[in-house]
Amino acid sequence: MSRISHVSDSYVVRCLVLDLPRGFRIAEHEHAWPQLVYASSGVLTVRAGSGVWVVPSQRAVWMPAGFGHAVECAAAASMRTLYFHPDLDAGSHDRPRVVAVSELLRQVVLRAMELGGLRRDDGPQRRLAFVALDELAITREAPLRLPMPADPRASRVAQALIESPSDTRTLEALAAGSGASSRTLARLFSEETGMAFGRWRTRARLIAALQRLAQGEPVSLVASHVGYERVSAFIAMFKRELGQTPGRYFDGADAGDGEADESGRP
Repeated sequence: MSRISHVSDSYVVRCLVLDLPRGFRIAEHEHAWPQLVYASSGVLTVRAGSGVWVVPSQRAVWMPAGFGHAVECAAAASMRTLYFHPDLDAGSHDRPRVVAVSELLRQVVLRAMELGGLRRDDGPQRRLAFVALDELAITREAPLRLPMPADPRASRVAQALIESPSDTRTLEALAAGSGASSRTLARLFSEETGMAFGRWRTRARLIAALQRLAQGEPVSLVASHVGYERVSAFIAMFKRELGQTPGRYFDGADAGDGEADESGRP
């Protein structure tokens, strides 16, 4: 695992612009500075530890310093990253999370890119760094993390559903050949992911849907691909999870994210 460090103290925020081609992957690495990875277009998938975070366009993922992670994209995507100096008080942002990007935060990101970073010795630029951190502190987390179970039996079931999100088999049917009973699998998902199995499967379907919707696939095809016979049921799930219909979510009309429903039923 590589480690990228920033040794200069002349900046409180450094920035990086990357336009990534389809299928590109940034190998696992970590940074000495915490970072905000903003997907200005496309969808980024960030893998860190036992979790997977999906970052659709106009959203961002906060990645604390020293947290090993890899970044990939199924289709072309544009990535804008801010790196915050460790001396800045970012202690309240001590774990990875996906957030909606407010218009104010977006403008700070764009301004930092325009300036090539925010300098420590420039008062207005330094204050912009704190504006960004203040915005992050009040921005709600989007339910776009998919925690993975560590137990190999539950992990096999999880991976099978990620690879085939249209699989509608019950947990009892999925347990066959996994080496564990359905009761054991249910307990493992609950203990190791913090989600009931049905809730976890809904999240996996949502993430698979986001990746396809971002590539411009029709909602009807995406719904079928992730296991929904009726488009209306898929749209209802999507709105329940993210507070908006797929069309509103991707046109960027409102960056706010709704609270997730815990039923997990399609």
